[in-house]
Amino acid sequence: MTDTTAKTDVPLNETPTTRPAVLLRRPSARMVQLACLSTLIANTLIVVTGGAVRLTNSGLGCPTWPECTAGSLVPVPSLGYHGVIEFSNRLLTYAVTAAVAAAIIATMRQRPRRPALVRLSWALFFGVVAQAIIGGISVRTQLAPGWVAFHFCFSIGMIAVSWLLWVRSRESDAPAQPLLRRELIWLARTLVGAAGAVVIVGTLVTGTGPHAGALDAARRLPFKPVEITQAHADLVFIVVGLTIALWFALKATDAPAATVRATRDLFLVLVAQAVIGYTQYFTGLPAWLVLLHMTGACLTWIAAWRILTSMRVRPEPGPADL
Repeated sequence: MTDTTAKTDVPLNETPTTRPAVLLRRPSARMVQLACLSTLIANTLIVVTGGAVRLTNSGLGCPTWPECTAGSLVPVPSLGYHGVIEFSNRLLTYAVTAAVAAAIIATMRQRPRRPALVRLSWALFFGVVAQAIIGGISVRTQLAPGWVAFHFCFSIGMIAVSWLLWVRSRESDAPAQPLLRRELIWLARTLVGAAGAVVIVGTLVTGTGPHAGALDAARRLPFKPVEITQAHADLVFIVVGLTIALWFALKATDAPAATVRATRDLFLVLVAQAVIGYTQYFTGLPAWLVLLHMTGACLTWIAAWRILTSMRVRPEPGPADL
């Protein structure tokens, strides 16, 4: 006798239509790109908000770590508004963690899986962990300027990795093909290196200046403000010179329009940064201008990397390559 009972793997109390479809859905390429972009936005915003904490003298609003104060994970009334500001910035770490986690999940569930995106996503995760530790050391050392400078520089590195993750998410996995001569690519790499040097020396300027992050912070760096500021300005002139040289070289070689636009945009950001920098120097370093200058530093760094990543292409595979 033939068994006419329907066979199914669906549990008795569940039908295929009731099973959550979202658990079975693979992320689209667009979803992966948005997840990767969120890491860039989050890592940039936390640098800016960290600057706001410093410039409001709230860096020790939570005087210990990982707790806010002894016996409490959250600020207590006696810490005042400084505790609220510092604790709020700590909470933003969870937003960065969430963005990175979303990128990890999206890149690992994407099919076909792209190992480069997975590696970059996990690199950001370990970077978030390292950032938390560095931030904790900064607090426990009473905002020692060396640790604070290292914290900022590490954050800039996180922004660079986030940028590469986002760019790679919009490309194929084909080998990169240069669009310009090797000399121009090396000029762009030199420009990125010089931009990084500007950021590093800029942290030394901040570590020497009056914005220590808290009224009871550790002593400042042992540099003369005029001399370290001049060193920072000299590096800025080098970056501007490299940008102009690259711009003219690109024009002379009929380079791709995207690279020319990226170089022009970096020059405009540098001009704005110079105006802000000189204005803050001659007006006594008002906090709001310093914060604007820090934001400009992040944009300068991203703009420099944008030039470099625009100089190569990863072509989509054709039918014969599939």
